[in-house]
Amino acid sequence: MAGIYTLTILTEFSASHILRGHPGPCSRLHGHNWKVEAEVVAESLNDIDLAIDFQDIKAAARAITDRLDHRHLNDLPPFDRVNPTAEQLARYIYGELGRDLAAQEVRVSAVTIWETDRAKVRYSE
Repeated sequence: MAGIYTLTILTEFSASHILRGHPGPCSRLHGHNWKVEAEVVAESLNDIDLAIDFQDIKAAARAITDRLDHRHLNDLPPFDRVNPTAEQLARYIYGELGRDLAAQEVRVSAVTIWETDRAKVRYSE
């Protein structure tokens, strides 16, 4: 039976948002120091026994989070149309990272967004 390698990186960004339609205080402007945990999986290793270099995953994830960092999420596509919830952030980063790593011999398996140290959402397909 062939094994599967799961590689995980962690990065972060800071951003504000407003949850449109929320019945509580999250409908007001507030921000978070978001943590992003990205998992990629591979079924094989390259000629130097790596699935992918951790630095390549980190660079791809940072390229995405750099576009969000110190921004008001509601002003940025697609969050100008969809509510910038942790759930939507996880799905967005999952899709962007999948496209960025498509040329590699790996696939994104999950993205977890930590809104606080005690609240997270994990998105996978």
